[in-house]
Amino acid sequence: MAQRRRRIKHTATFEERLAEEALRFKEAAEEQPAGSMARELLLRRAQLAETASRMNRWLSSPGVASRK
Repeated sequence: MAQRRRRIKHTATFEERLAEEALRFKEAAEEQPAGSMARELLLRRAQLAETASRMNRWLSSPGVASRK
C-alpha cells in the first residue's frame, strides 16, 4: 500500500518562516563562544535563510516573467 504524504497547512508565509528561522539561528549563535565552529555554522545557516528569502522575493516579483 502506498504511503500518504502528510500535508501541513502553514499559517505564516514562506518568507516569514525563513525570517523566523534566520532569527533563531542568530540567537543560537550568540550563545556560542566567539570563533567556535558551532557559532560559524549557525551564522552560515542564518545567512542562507536570508539569501533564500531574498531569492524568493526576487522570483515572485512582477519583473520576472515566466518562459512560455
